[in-house]
Amino acid sequence: MAESQVAEAPPNKNIRKNDVPAEMKPWEQHSAVISIPRYDYKAPTSFLHRSFSGFLVTCPIKREKSATKEAMSMLDKYLGAINTCDFEAEEDPQNIVAKRRKVVMAETEECVNDIENKTLSENNGVREIPEGSCLSSPKSDANTERSNPLSLIKLTSSGLLLFTFSSDHHPDVVDIVSSIMQALESGSLKAPLWCHRILPIQTTCVLHEKELGTLVSKLVADFMNNEGKKLARPIKFAVGYNRRGIEETESKGKNSNPNPVALLDRNKCFEVVAAAVKSIASDSVVDLKCPELTVLIEVLPVSGIPNGSPVVAISVLPQKLIMTKPRLCIKALVHDVKSKK
Repeated sequence: MAESQVAEAPPNKNIRKNDVPAEMKPWEQHSAVISIPRYDYKAPTSFLHRSFSGFLVTCPIKREKSATKEAMSMLDKYLGAINTCDFEAEEDPQNIVAKRRKVVMAETEECVNDIENKTLSENNGVREIPEGSCLSSPKSDANTERSNPLSLIKLTSSGLLLFTFSSDHHPDVVDIVSSIMQALESGSLKAPLWCHRILPIQTTCVLHEKELGTLVSKLVADFMNNEGKKLARPIKFAVGYNRRGIEETESKGKNSNPNPVALLDRNKCFEVVAAAVKSIASDSVVDLKCPELTVLIEVLPVSGIPNGSPVVAISVLPQKLIMTKPRLCIKALVHDVKSKK
């Protein structure tokens, strides 16, 4: 009698992926929390015609996707609170409370009427709530969703992320970063894995001497109006200048100009910014060890901008956000940044 052969069962292709746990790749770690926004490809033209505020984030090379999701998740907590405050600040608080009561009562009455007046359809004994009723979740979810005011800008340099606000949003970016750092120090916010530093960008401009001086003067004046009374005299200030990623941008040569305009060199930039600071605070002196006011100038390697029209981010920051050793820059989100690789 021939020995019977048992055929091996083919692998079941219908097994769901969720049944087999798999280790998530670095760029997938935060996908359950927030998705990556698309690049705003209209930004290069806009940067040449108007100013932007936002955030410049530093992260490890080849970890930009993970850092993007992490940064968006971190910023979203504070942006949501700011959007709510801005919306409610436009109206009298008493009117807001009254309106909320009316809305809740109206929604309750509508729900009761829906239940009384609409019969629920039955399919094979399963009762379904009709779409469009106040009890259906898609409608309520759509009403509660808020559009994200931040746009992700494509850069030509690795290890950097740039987020900008639309023209309709003007939050205090310095306060947002200060709140994030305070939350990290207190332990109420989980330490980030991929985001090293977040630079608040108060404004941007094309790197021309006159425009740079005008914007720095305006930001310093605002700073002095808010913080000037607390500062000792003479006011100590410092200037930081960064052009990271610009060499990489120029080497690619995609938008090269045969006769490019030279970048405002480091020494000239310091001269222009120092003159702008002194035009507002005449009793100010340079102090690189313990500045009470720091002006940071960051050349942005925005993709699509001609080499002859470099764009810079400008920030005037208080002492609590600045570190001076080993170099002048904004404080790291986590102290052991060097250990991250």
